[in-house]
Amino acid sequence: MKVELVHPESVTEPRHWVRHDQAFAMMLRPGSIEWGSKRSALEKFKYGAGDLALCDRHVGEWVGLMNARHLQIGISDAALLASSDGAYGEVELRASRKFADRRLSGMVAAVHAEMVAGFPSGRLFLDSVEQAMAVTLVNGHAVRHRPVRLYRGGLGSTRLRRIRELVHAKMEDDLSLDEMAESVGLSTAHFARMFRKSTGETPHQFVLRQRLERAKAMLRAPDARVLDVAVACGFKTQQHFAQVFRDILGVSPTEFRQDLTGSKAIYVSESSDEDTSRLVISGL
Repeated sequence: MKVELVHPESVTEPRHWVRHDQAFAMMLRPGSIEWGSKRSALEKFKYGAGDLALCDRHVGEWVGLMNARHLQIGISDAALLASSDGAYGEVELRASRKFADRRLSGMVAAVHAEMVAGFPSGRLFLDSVEQAMAVTLVNGHAVRHRPVRLYRGGLGSTRLRRIRELVHAKMEDDLSLDEMAESVGLSTAHFARMFRKSTGETPHQFVLRQRLERAKAMLRAPDARVLDVAVACGFKTQQHFAQVFRDILGVSPTEFRQDLTGSKAIYVSESSDEDTSRLVISGL
């Protein structure tokens, strides 16, 4: 998936744009863009924040004054093909210079937030969002579309074990959705659907939970540095690790470790010939 932030331009001379990948855009602020199939016949479209535009592919279009800050997303052919079960050699989507889709806008907003943060969640997050975007686009805008087949059941125990082993082996790496699907011999879209049906989680949610479980185990060591734990568990920065840890577990990594090691020491008196005291550490 390609992600590009496009700022308003002061250029008024019409330009001819041709894209050979499938792209669409979401407006981040109210504005307007002049579009047209001919240089001499441009039409001004007014947009609100969250409005979408699905670009023509291969054909090209004329663009005049562009006064709208927007995020442009390029969807790969692989994601589109997987979302149509490979029904055609190339998925053709109907161009639309202005439309609304709350689900699609929500996904683009998540990508924008990820971009602003410096893409800390890694490749698997973007792969998962791209696949979900492709499914939405194919279902709603494909010129020719064969409905995606529905499969009963989910992934078997052998495949789930293979996925878990892969995730643990590549915990520090930027694991992709394609790698997970290939490891069990499935297409990306089919794998994502079957995985969620089997586990109740998306692949990204599953990997994130596995990373946090490892982090919790590592934080039990009193000499483990939070930065080292973050890197070992596949987080790009200590800040992102701390944010995810708090969002999901309700405490920061430091607070989690303090809860483990900060138990109060109390003295309990015992009856004995020497009337000694025993040190008891509570909470362990």
